[in-house]
Amino acid sequence: MSPSAVSGRNLNLVEIQERHFGPAHLFRLAGKCFSFVESTYKYEFCPFHNVTQHEQTFRWNAYSGILGIWHEWEIDNNTFVGMWMREGDSCETKSRQTKVHLACGKSNKLAYVSEPSTCVYSLTFETPLVCHPHSLLVYPTLTEALQRKWDEAEQLLYDELITDQGYKKILKEIFEEAGLLKATEENEVEKQSKKITLEFETVEKCSKEYKQLSEEIKKLRVLLGQHGIAYKGNLAGNSSVEYVRHQLATAVASVLNGSKDDEHLHGDTGMWNYTL
Repeated sequence: MSPSAVSGRNLNLVEIQERHFGPAHLFRLAGKCFSFVESTYKYEFCPFHNVTQHEQTFRWNAYSGILGIWHEWEIDNNTFVGMWMREGDSCETKSRQTKVHLACGKSNKLAYVSEPSTCVYSLTFETPLVCHPHSLLVYPTLTEALQRKWDEAEQLLYDELITDQGYKKILKEIFEEAGLLKATEENEVEKQSKKITLEFETVEKCSKEYKQLSEEIKKLRVLLGQHGIAYKGNLAGNSSVEYVRHQLATAVASVLNGSKDDEHLHGDTGMWNYTL
């Protein structure tokens, strides 16, 4: 059961590098795979790529498949402690996933494999690359801008302007922005909502939107005039697009409910085919 390292097969190093965020010195593991045999199973861990399992028996339905694909880091106490490999082969109603714990060791090797819960695997990978006490710190891997953002959060926490929970939320946002963690679906929706809100935060954008609304109101006022409907704007806000549209809709309903003689009021027969 001695683990052994093998060369990575068909691994695109450029693609791996593009997906790799974190301690730069760990990138030297990319493109390599490390195997571990236990009982009738052979496990293979390819950092920043995937984890696979191969059942080494002669059974006709022996399982061989993917236990997880490189997804994100496991961060605890502002330190990289492991890698999450998710979205593996389907297993009942979910996908297989694997957490790879990083531990100090004399050589690079896959040292231990277990399945703590159904379809969730746990691997321990030993490497001398993580033996230095500062080798897995998150802060040094961030850009200067994100480091400043972290420093500001630290100051806010120190001044008691944010709670510990608020501080952790800011850190999570920093890690997501750095590409260390994947944003959840809920966070993505929140980001999109914020993006829409930000569209109206500059004078230029507000002016542009105001101009578009003003043009639409002018067009609706012309339509009201064509049908002999008085337009009355006031300070209560009835000069809005919604109000003018309501006036026009009321006029249409009035004509529809009127006599046939009123149907061609002002000789305008195009009214019936007009769509807002």
